[in-house]
Amino acid sequence: MTQSDEFFISVDVETSGANPADYALLSIGACTLDEPPQTFYIELKPTSVKYRPEALAISGLSLESLQETGVPVEEALHQFEQWVHSVTPQNMQSVFAAFNAPFDWMFVNDYFLRYLGHNPFGHKALDIKALYMGIFKTSWDETSYHKICESLGINAPLSHHALDDALQQAALLKILLKESGG
Repeated sequence: MTQSDEFFISVDVETSGANPADYALLSIGACTLDEPPQTFYIELKPTSVKYRPEALAISGLSLESLQETGVPVEEALHQFEQWVHSVTPQNMQSVFAAFNAPFDWMFVNDYFLRYLGHNPFGHKALDIKALYMGIFKTSWDETSYHKICESLGINAPLSHHALDDALQQAALLKILLKESGG
């Protein structure tokens, strides 16, 4: 795959805990790197009643509210998949991009495979933290969101709303791609 074949989609999730086997995916936010970006946001009905209080405190989401207002998981994933296909140009491959992609990817991939049997991203995921580390030859300890933004002169605090954070990540990714010559 050449860089011209790649179409990056910034994705962020909010969850009720640390892993998809025990906790629920609560919201998905995604956007393209285009100007203006095309966006997607959805809140899901929880698939588990287990939660970590700190996870819900960070996102401000409520399992009880989402049980009433959230979209059923399979329907939400179909909507996300359709959006991914609709924004990805023909002859290009969508690439999942996230800040700390292992966490977000773990939930999105698990849910797509468990509920739809496939993942529209395939096995293509880019970790923005690792990209920064490679470009600037830093240690892993220097890749916190705060430290990266500070080193690049960016004032972009995370709100822990999946769409807002996906948009922030996309802006950061564009800077890093430019820095890398991409």
